[in-house]
Amino acid sequence: MSANLQTGAAGHGHDTAPAHATFRGYMTGFVLSVILTAIPFWLVMSGVISSKQGTAAIILAFAVVQMIVHMIFFLHMDAKSEGGWSLMALIFSLILVVIVLTGSLWVMYNLNTNMMPGMHDMSQMP
Repeated sequence: MSANLQTGAAGHGHDTAPAHATFRGYMTGFVLSVILTAIPFWLVMSGVISSKQGTAAIILAFAVVQMIVHMIFFLHMDAKSEGGWSLMALIFSLILVVIVLTGSLWVMYNLNTNMMPGMHDMSQMP
């Protein structure tokens, strides 16, 4: 009985030790997060890129990379953790979010395009 209590969840085939739960792993994630925050801040404050759309696209790319850094170094998500199920749940959630956002934008665009004639100019409304 005491052997089962000491092994805990490991006795049931679950790996309870986080993959990257070390001080070095946390510091690496922290330093990467600071760098991935400082670069877009510098881009906006210095005005290096004159195009607002270009700056927004670069900031979005840095945001995606920073989310990946947080998932790896702080949430310890990889293909090995929990047998890959946490990664599969993340991919499934992302697919659902993309479907919902794309569908919502498509419906709003079609509603706007197919409105009754004259409804686009609200100054003529009574």
